Amino acid sequence: MTGSELIWRIAGGSGDGIDSTSQNFTKALMRAGLHVFTHRHYPSRIRGGHTYVEVRAADHPVKSRGDGYDFLLALGDSFARNPQASGEAYYGNEEAKPLSENLDELREGGVIVYDEGLLDADEIEDFDERVEENDWHVYPLDLRGLAREHGREIMRNTAGVAATAALIGMETDPFEELMNDRMSGDILETNITVLEEAYEEVDSKDFSHDIEVPTGSHDEEQVLVNGSHGVAYGALDEGCRFIAGYPMTPWTDVFTTMSQHLPEFGGISEQVEDEIAAAALAIGASHAGVKAMSGSSGGGFALMSEPLGLAEMTETPLVLVEAMRAGPSTGMPTKPEQGDLEHVLYTSQGDSNRVVFAPGTVEECYEQSREAFRIAYEYQIPTIIAIDQKLAGELVSVPASVFDREPNPDLGSVLTEEEISEAAHHESGKYNRFQHDPENGVSPRTIPGQSGGRFLASGNEHTPQGHIEEDPDNRVAQVDRRTRKLEAIRDDLDGKETSQQTPYGPEDADHGILVWGSQQGTVEEAVDRLNDQGESVKSLGVSDLMPYPKEEVTEFLESVDECLVVEMNITAQFRGLTQKELGRFGEKMSSLLKYNGNPFEPAEVVEGFEIQINGGDEPPNAQVRIEPAAGD
Repeated sequence: MTGSELIWRIAGGSGDGIDSTSQNFTKALMRAGLHVFTHRHYPSRIRGGHTYVEVRAADHPVKSRGDGYDFLLALGDSFARNPQASGEAYYGNEEAKPLSENLDELREGGVIVYDEGLLDADEIEDFDERVEENDWHVYPLDLRGLAREHGREIMRNTAGVAATAALIGMETDPFEELMNDRMSGDILETNITVLEEAYEEVDSKDFSHDIEVPTGSHDEEQVLVNGSHGVAYGALDEGCRFIAGYPMTPWTDVFTTMSQHLPEFGGISEQVEDEIAAAALAIGASHAGVKAMSGSSGGGFALMSEPLGLAEMTETPLVLVEAMRAGPSTGMPTKPEQGDLEHVLYTSQGDSNRVVFAPGTVEECYEQSREAFRIAYEYQIPTIIAIDQKLAGELVSVPASVFDREPNPDLGSVLTEEEISEAAHHESGKYNRFQHDPENGVSPRTIPGQSGGRFLASGNEHTPQGHIEEDPDNRVAQVDRRTRKLEAIRDDLDGKETSQQTPYGPEDADHGILVWGSQQGTVEEAVDRLNDQGESVKSLGVSDLMPYPKEEVTEFLESVDECLVVEMNITAQFRGLTQKELGRFGEKMSSLLKYNGNPFEPAEVVEGFEIQINGGDEPPNAQVRIEPAAGD
């Protein structure tokens, strides 16, 4: 509620245009010079069900959703179940939920605008008492009626945005510019009329509150993107020209973005009948000499276990995306969780080999997707990019220069025909594709159609030429060689100028926080707050999950007295992985866990740290869990 920040929440029913309206509002704030970050909460329904989007805008870069919010625009749910029998309905009064279910997190002194054409605050228990207790400023407006005057009820969203702008001291010019970009004809004229009338109606009234839009400016051009965009743009720039997939939330956003842009690069997108076929098609395209990818979420990725093992055994480069969501089974398809880590690391058959990256920001999604393709094609190994519903869908302002990189079409360790002619062949004429003795484990491959490059590709264990072979000596030689790749990849990653692990905070801090994936920005904001309060804290965001960055994490853990590990699951999977790799630090690490379908807020990390590190036995709230260090 300060002049440097605004957190606005728009709530309604799924299908009521809440997401698109919030995006327009977010773009307008970004174009006005502010840094923005969004958090989206929506049900697993096509239409109806309470949904909201939270937009955090500030005059400085923001890395996370905030703690609570300042301004609620409640539009009601026009697709609610049983709206006329709310008292008896199994799911309660769904029509009123955009107002009733968003009160707990509204900050003291906050503003509520609700559509009295669809919502009745008298139906909400203790509403007036809570308003008085929290000093909320409530403005009922007939947004629905205003929209109907001009013919289309959906334009109540436009009226609500106009009311917001008038109440926070924002001009309508940015919204009109966006409308001109996306609309034309009568629809454009009508929406602008609704925008102007609603703005004038609210602006003419005498409202008193402390919420206002901050002012700011950007040093360079900003774009509004999410982690799914980052993964897709990184893949395209690294030369990916084939994708196969089957829609599944939240993986669909990566698949859709790739499908939209691949034709511009001469690439191909295929939607197939299931996830087994999707991964198999990507393997086939890669085998034929094209950089290829696929992916899914939850149960869909489970179906990819068989073709994933095939790619490992045939040493066919492949990039897969696993966009995690709350499980098991269908679980909560539209809610974030980091519960698939062990699934991503170990699913397959036997002693498998793959690389796993878990980027923590949109920028890292782009950079590490490019790195995933480089590693996959240089070392002939499947590489998995693990994101989750939070990172996949939260829109954030990012400098456009992040994506201004040179493309890379290189296919990695592929021989030219001249090199093939000089390479070792079997007396049958077949190329020794799977040689026993490469030091780094990588036996160069050939592409079908190359002269002298013929070999067999089998899912069975095989000889150097690819023939099925169960000889013990051959088996040991092939397994040892494939395993050596991970050692070489770790050396490769450790030798880069820039690490994929992200340290944050004072180097000499006494205490540490380990985090992986999408919670990284939230933890970094918590680190800033803790240090401002006089604590001595730093964090390390870990992106390389396999092969594990032992040296970097060891250095971090050795430098602190205690370490809190933050993740969104109940079984502390990342802490378990760290203890598996670095068991001697088990007594230093405790866990802060959340698994209710909502990501952490910075305040929860701050409070969890204070309780665990400074003493106390109560969790920060009923939906966050602390697991003490081994031996405590």
